[in-house]
Amino acid sequence: MYNNNNNQVVPGAKNALDKMKYEVASEVGVNLKQGYNGDISARDAGRIGGNITKKLIQMAEQQLAGK
Repeated sequence: MYNNNNNQVVPGAKNALDKMKYEVASEVGVNLKQGYNGDISARDAGRIGGNITKKLIQMAEQQLAGK
């Protein structure tokens, strides 16, 4: 049986994360389009995901530090 762990913890965050995805893709030079992006390489997808993770960790650390 398939177990989907992609449940949203904060329902309103989806739009902000989508916006961040396109911003990060632009920053790293990957051309994402709305909808299907299965034609990008795994390396480019990883660069986008890795940079999103870095930004989210930075944001969390700043919040924890009270900035």
